[in-house]
Amino acid sequence: MSAKPYWVLALSLLGISFAGPLVRLSAADPITIAVWRLGLSLIIVAAFLFSSGEWRDWKRLTTRELALAAFGGVCLALHFWAWNASIHLTTIAASVTLVNLQPMVVATISAIALKEVPTRRQIFGIAVAILGAFVIAAPDLDGGSTHRANAPLLGNLLAVSGAVTAAIYYTIGRRLRKSLGIWAYVAIVYTTAFVGLVLIALFRGITIAPQPPREIAIFAGLALGPMLLGHTGMNWALKFLPAYVVNLTVLGEPVGATLLGVLIPSIRQIPAPSTLLGGAIVLGGVVVAAGRPSRQSTLNA
Repeated sequence: MSAKPYWVLALSLLGISFAGPLVRLSAADPITIAVWRLGLSLIIVAAFLFSSGEWRDWKRLTTRELALAAFGGVCLALHFWAWNASIHLTTIAASVTLVNLQPMVVATISAIALKEVPTRRQIFGIAVAILGAFVIAAPDLDGGSTHRANAPLLGNLLAVSGAVTAAIYYTIGRRLRKSLGIWAYVAIVYTTAFVGLVLIALFRGITIAPQPPREIAIFAGLALGPMLLGHTGMNWALKFLPAYVVNLTVLGEPVGATLLGVLIPSIRQIPAPSTLLGGAIVLGGVVVAAGRPSRQSTLNA
């Protein structure tokens, strides 16, 4: 196995670590942020798609595979919607930690959809991760009756829902990347997500454009870093590395995003002790649950 996929994952981790801080810096609606992030990404994806000739891969797609890819795009759209909203309601550390419960969710989905019963180690890891999520959310459970007081709890719940939709999105990617080139695959998924979010924006009367230069710069940063370097890099690696390796990459995001949230002067968000403790428990549980599978599971991945 070449070391190239691991270097791509390292760059992907760097890319996704900027997502939380950049979303936090934006004053735009969460849907607007996601629309611009995907729209700008699609311009670059289209250039690579046609210059590489990977659009020919679409000729081999079955109706089922196309529907599956489109469903992955819907899940990606819902993931962005929920997670972008959560960033503005809870702390960056809490949001990125909870959204990265996705490796744990993948194990659960596999047990239900693929009839693969989790091992004792996976069950233990899932239990530990849930405990950590409770530690993070616990200070917000008695926030009072006002919307403002309950905002952190709502943000935490949205982050968890973002973990579920992201897990479905990556699970679909692991299957379809076996027969589709990276640009052919992400073109379908990103386009579906983009169209879905535009329709949501129109239905809710959310203004997509025009946007001030500062917001455009933030959107461009999200498209180049978290989207193209992060998401696309991880989707590329799904073809060459076992699923657990790619899933474990997201575990570094809370560390990178939290550090950036502390270091960026306009954010300067110091995580609470409960967030640090809960985050450590969540990450420990996910590492256990998403640990190296058996030899047979690896061969089937």
